[in-house]
Order: sequence, then C-alpha cells, then structure tokens
Amino acid sequence: MGERLRFEVLGPVRAWRGDDEIELGSPQQRAILAILLLQAGLPASPDQLIAAIWGGAAPRAAVGVVRSYVSRLRRALDPGHPAAVIESVGGGYALRTEHLDLTEFQRRLGAAREARRAGDAPATATALRGALALWHGTPLAGVNGDYAEFERVRLGQLRLTAIEDLAAADIESGRHAEAAAELAEVIAEQPLRERPRELLMLALYRSGRQADALAVFGQVQRLLADELGLDPGPDLREMQRRILSSDPALLAPAAPAATAAIASRGPTQLPPDLPDFVGRDEERSLMAGALTPSHASVPVVGVEGLAGVGKTTLAVHLGHAVAANFPDGQLFVDLRTAGEPLAELLRGVGVLDAGLPESFSERMALWRTLTTGRRLLVVLDDARDPEQVRQLLPGSGGSAVVVTARQRLYGLAHVHWLKLVGLGEDDSIALLERLIGADRVRPELADIRELVQRSAGLPQVLQAVGARIASRPGWSIAEAKRRLSRPAPGSPVLPSECGAIERPYMSLMEQLSPEQARAFRLLSMAGPEVSLGAAAAALGLSLEDTDMLLESLVDLHLLESGDLDRYYYHEPLRRFAQSRAYVDDGPEASQEALTRLVQFSSAEDGRIGLGGRVTAVIR
Repeated sequence: MGERLRFEVLGPVRAWRGDDEIELGSPQQRAILAILLLQAGLPASPDQLIAAIWGGAAPRAAVGVVRSYVSRLRRALDPGHPAAVIESVGGGYALRTEHLDLTEFQRRLGAAREARRAGDAPATATALRGALALWHGTPLAGVNGDYAEFERVRLGQLRLTAIEDLAAADIESGRHAEAAAELAEVIAEQPLRERPRELLMLALYRSGRQADALAVFGQVQRLLADELGLDPGPDLREMQRRILSSDPALLAPAAPAATAAIASRGPTQLPPDLPDFVGRDEERSLMAGALTPSHASVPVVGVEGLAGVGKTTLAVHLGHAVAANFPDGQLFVDLRTAGEPLAELLRGVGVLDAGLPESFSERMALWRTLTTGRRLLVVLDDARDPEQVRQLLPGSGGSAVVVTARQRLYGLAHVHWLKLVGLGEDDSIALLERLIGADRVRPELADIRELVQRSAGLPQVLQAVGARIASRPGWSIAEAKRRLSRPAPGSPVLPSECGAIERPYMSLMEQLSPEQARAFRLLSMAGPEVSLGAAAAALGLSLEDTDMLLESLVDLHLLESGDLDRYYYHEPLRRFAQSRAYVDDGPEASQEALTRLVQFSSAEDGRIGLGGRVTAVIR
C-alpha cells in the first residue's frame, strides 16, 4: 500500500488513505468492514459475516452479496492492490492493520494499568485521558444488526469504566473538580451505576464538602428504591459509613514531591532568569502582546538572530514575566541537545516512560490531546527545521509557543517573527555598569562608548568584556580598551574572553557549506563593508552566485545588508572571520583575494576617474 490506511470504529465507521477520507459505500459494506476490524486480524467466514449482518433474515444469495461487498471494499481501500488490504484466508476474509483507534485505545488502557500498578496516579490519568480522546461518538454508528449492537454495548462499557478509572486517578492526584465533572457524565448516562456515585462522594469529601457527599448517597438510595426496590450496594454503604465516622484513611495520601508539583501547578522548566538582564523593552512588549492564546489557534512567536545575540536569554526572561498567564506550566526544550524533544515534552506534562506511545505519530496525538484546553507556555530553543517545530505545537485552547532560531524558519504559518540585534548604546552601558560597577564606568564614559561601539552591542561580547574588566580591578577603562582586542592571527595564546565571544560563532560555522564559509572568511579581508561587485571579484565568482552567497549569510546574520548591494560585518564577527581566514584558507589565499579586490578597485576607479583608491570600494 502506498499511503497509510487508518480506521475508526469508536464513533462512525470511517477510513482514511493518508489525509483523504475513503467513501465506504452502503451500511452493509460498512458493517463488513467493522466486523473485520473488530476481528483484530483473525479471519471471519462468510457465514459469520452473514449472521452478523442479517441474523436469521439473510437473503438467499447472501454469500454472493458478501463477496460483492468485500470486492468493493478492496477497491475502495486500495485501488492499486485490492487483495493486499482484505486477504482471503481459509475460505474467509481477514483485515490486518496497526492503525485502528480501538487498538490504540486498548494500548493506552494497558499503559494506564501499568502506571496504576506502579502507583503513579498522574500518569494513569494522562494515559486514560489520551485513550478517551480517541472517541468520536457512539461506537459503530451507522452499522446495524445484533452483532454491532452487542459490540456497541461492550465498547460503551469499556468507555464508562475508563471514565470511572480516570476520575479515580484524578482524585488520587488531587484534581477533585475534574473528577467530579467526569463522573457527572457517567451518572447522566447510567444513573443506576453505583461506582461513579461512590467516587463522586470521595471527590466531594476530599474537597471539604462532606454534606454534599452524603447528599449523593441519599439521592442514589432513593433512586434505587424507586426504580428497582433495592438498597445501595455494600461499597456505597461503606463509603457512607466512613464519611460519617470521618475515617482519616479517606483523606488524600501525600504525593511524591515531583508528582505533586506537576499535579498542583504544572511543570516549571524555564531556566533561571539572568540577573544582569537589561533592555529589550520594545521586544518584550511586542512578544508578550503576540502570546495571547485563542480558542481556535496556538499563538507562536519566533525570535531570530545571530548566535549569541541573546535569543534564549530573552525567551527565558519573557517566560518568567508572563508565567502567571500560563498557570498550567511552562515547558522548555533545547532542540539542539534534546534526543527526543516530543518525549521530553510528554514527560513534562506527567507521562511516564511506560505511558509513552511507541510511534512518533501516536506521541504527537497524545501530546496535542493532553495540551488541548490547557494554558501552557512552551519554549522551543534553537530550532533549525520548520517541520520540527510544527510537530511540537501543543493543542489549541490556551497554550502559546516561543521559538528561537538562528535564521527565520519559512513554512510555519501565522508566526510573529522578531529579529534580535545588538543592544543600543544606553542599554550596553547599563549592562557594563552591572558587570563592573558604575563607579568604574561613569568616570570614563568616552572609553566605555568606544568599547560598546567595538562590541556592536552584542550581549555575549559585552558579557565577556565586562567579566574580564571585573577580574582586573586595577585596570582603567582606557587600559582595558587597549588590552582587550583579538591578538594577531597565529598568536600562541588566545585570551579567555575571545573564546567566550567566538564559541557561538564556531558552532555556527559548522552549519555552513564550504562556499558559505569561504565567502564569510575571505570577504572580511576587504574591510567592514564591501559591495557586491567587489565581493564577486574577491571570491572569483559571478555576480549572481556571489549575490546568492551573500544573501544566505545575511539570513544567518553573519552579514548585514545595506543600501545599493552593499554588505557589512559587525566588528566582532569581522575579527573572527579574519582569524579563521588565516587558519582555514591560509595567508596565500587571503592575499590572492585581496589582490583580486585591488585589481577590481583599480579598474573601477580608472573607469570613474578616482585614481585607484581602494577605499572607494571597501569603505
């Protein structure tokens, strides 16, 4: 089969090929399909199918009619390979599929049982909530016959039991209000069913509503007497007795610390806020305004910018600032280091490893099920692929997402993108004051401004420079300005602050193609600014190829674009690129690039009568 087939019976009987729903034909054809699906891969004989559909009122040509229905179903499910879907086995028919909602429902019930045996009530509730989310109405809706009715009753009982088990797990997790709402649904459907009344009494008692809990017993006592002439069963009577005697064992047991935290206030995974955070007021206001959840969609804010410019720091700072708007918790995943980001997110909302579905698509479905209607903030840090982000978006109805990326991710719909650049001069000075003290900064503001200008306002540069100056209390700012510069290429020692500044750039270089890396390195020899024509000459490439290379470096924020096909480096990046040119390309290649640049400059100056000034090209 080309595209995956998937089936549903926990509601109307339906089938899909990929994303397209399949027309299944008459009710009898749907009944044939439903019976084969409920056989769980075991063959069903024509006689079994006839009895299930028509009972004792089967037409005389029923065997032929069944064969005709099976043939039509085969063509509908997979026109290219009809016999591959419904197999002929021993005179009967079998349909084997791994993608049936009932199979997944049963698997999640099994995960809930494992979690219950392990004593993990929140994980039990999570697995059961995911199982119940697979239901879409009355099971086998649209299929008639005694067999379908029997299965409807059986499956309905499984669902009611799962709701009761979910309520019990929620009560053990301290979610008494949620349990009461779940039990109200069962009581409305099955008013004579006693277990939901017993659980409701417990939920109300643990909520401090003893009188209401006893009123539930009185209501069911009268109902049973009026309808059946019976008294409540022993479990209900025992619950009444224990409430009347204020049995201390009815009180909620102490939950493990980690489990209790998740159950009571949700996950809080944001890294600590940076104590030296300054500035970004406009960016924070824009991002906070865009993170307003809606019922139908999940707002996503994307922050792009150069490696080390402070994207993660801003996302974390914002997350702490708006945490009160997301009372169900805040989740944080570093997509660069996370082995299985989706598994991390599921664990963050309480799913144990035993409850993690095996397939990725099932994990996605469980993640969206568990997060729909919850007010969560999800921070996805250092994203590199739009599909990766799309797969991790939570369900709608209250959650919001912040994404950080080194370049804008195209293909994500309705994302509010913000480009992060260096800090302004005032904020840069404020950051240095926090790092080295206002008493050292204020007397030498002119030198401080020059240091800020050299740093281009890049936070990791300011942090490294500030830490270095703070470690040398005897230095004046003028002395620090003289000392704090990258040594010439080939120097035997690289100062520690240079390593801190350039580490993000080294990781970014690993993502570049050889052509991108070469252009980034060699063009730095020209100066802080270069024209498109001069860049093409220095690289020995056509204007078209050079334009594509330079624009790709702009996307990665390694270059900035100016007016009239001009490009420029931030000074820390240019110094780094020059050092890498010396190491990676060598002095000869660097000199050859400069020679081509001078020849281009001379030709241009001769043409426009400027007398060969290289500065006309590279200034």
